[in-house]
Parts: sequence; structure tokens; C-alpha cells
Amino acid sequence: MTTILTLYHDAVKRLSAAEIMDPETEAVILLRHILNCRRADIFLNGQQTASADVVASVDQIITRRLTKEPLAYIIGNQEFYGRKFVVTPAVLIPRQETELLIDKASLALRAMEDNKKIQILDLGTGSGIIAITLALEHRQISVLAVDRSIDALSVAKANALFLGVSDRILWLNSDWATTLGDCAQFDVLAANPPYVAKCVQSTLQPELIAEPEMALFGGDDGRDEISRIISDSSRLLRPGGVLLMEIGYDQETFVTSAMRDTEAFDEVIVYRDYAGLPRLLNARRKEKQ
Repeated sequence: MTTILTLYHDAVKRLSAAEIMDPETEAVILLRHILNCRRADIFLNGQQTASADVVASVDQIITRRLTKEPLAYIIGNQEFYGRKFVVTPAVLIPRQETELLIDKASLALRAMEDNKKIQILDLGTGSGIIAITLALEHRQISVLAVDRSIDALSVAKANALFLGVSDRILWLNSDWATTLGDCAQFDVLAANPPYVAKCVQSTLQPELIAEPEMALFGGDDGRDEISRIISDSSRLLRPGGVLLMEIGYDQETFVTSAMRDTEAFDEVIVYRDYAGLPRLLNARRKEKQ
């Protein structure tokens, strides 16, 4: 007889032996997925007998995880900002660090709430977590979400439909903003571009390499796509508009210098993430040029 708690401890043991980071959290996530329960239920009801199907499902997931396939791809979803998003190998797996972008965007949007309907541009939307979360948190906004990957856009559209915001998000298949003219119409430009240096690819964990290359690597030094967005940002934002862009921990000096070189922005700030590392560029387009 195998109990739920026994399954949990066995999962932790197998994941730990394979040097999986944070095996306790992963064991909880996979059991919640299979049992469709809350975290607390695993421990409160831990003495309940697990069915043969449940035992087999746990074993199948762990066996795949031991090959270093990301857990989010195995179970097909990842939590972000308290909501569950579908993910596939076509999209980057949502990370907690990106929640900082949502927090800062919400501050900017609340300051704009007396304005006409607010227009958001989400460049490189991936699974749609930024566009969808902002649409859910702020009912007065509309969003244009852009991605160069058709497969990623399909995932994002499915998430928007499931979470009930399809009517306020437009989708565009484009290489960043190349198909957008000099419109200067957006109040907020949000982006989580690829910013990992290609030269470090061989040193990365197998789970990270399993994610889409185009969503990870920003050229030899990790700066290529960041530079493109900075270059385009002044023409895409209205005066007073806000740029929010996730960056690598070692790119603070580069992005602040690049933003000042445009001479189009003031209030250039880089915020630290929850680990204390530089993570989010926040800049405001000048009211008058």
C-alpha cells in the first residue's frame, strides 16, 4: 500500500539523487498536478492510499524529469502571478522574476488611470503572461502582443481565451516592432527579451537549454535584442510613456548608458529582483523633445 505522503517522500528522494534543484517544491507541484489538489492536501491527507494510476503517473513524470526535461513542459503549465498558464516547448517558461515587471507596470498604470483608454505594447509575448496578466489586473487597458513565433502566439492565444481576456488583446506575428510604423501611440512598452549571451550556452543547465533558443539568447554578448528594443522605444511610446524591460544581472551599466544616449528618456531606473540582482529597466519618455 502506497500513501500520498510516501509518494511525496519517494519523489523528493529520487529528484534529490538526480541533483534536481528544489526537489521538495517539484514533488509538491507534480503531486498537485496529478491529484488536482492544494498543497496542504498532500500533507493533511497524506495517509490516504494512492491509486495504482496515481502511482504510475508519478513514476512517469519523475522518469521524464530525471532526463532534465523541465517540469513545466512535462505537466504542461506554470504558475505566474497566482494564475496557471499553459506552456509548451514553443515558449519560455514563466519565472517569478518577471512578476517584478507586472508590479512596476501596475504602478505606472494606476498613475494613468484618469487618461483615455490605455494602450500597452508587449514585445516578445511568448506564452502571453505579461499581456494577459496586465489585462486581468487592469480592466481599462488594451494590449497589442507581438511575437516572431507563430507557435508561441498559439499558446498565448489559448491562455488568453482560458483566462477570459481575448477581447482586449490583439496578436501580431512580427520580428519585434518591424511591422509597426512611427506611431508613438503606446502608453507602456513591456518586454522580456532574450538577454543570455550565446557564448555561455555550453555552461547552462540542461533544463535551460531545453527552452526555445530564440527566447533565450541575445547574440554573442546578450545585448542584440535589448539594443533593438531600446532603439525602437522612443518611436513606439507617446510622450510620458513608460518602458519596462527585463535585463540580465550584468547588463545594468549597458542599458542605462544606452537609454541616456537616446536622449529621449528621463527617470531611467534599474530595479533589483527578489534576489537583489539588477533585473528590470524602467524608463519614462520625455514629455517634450
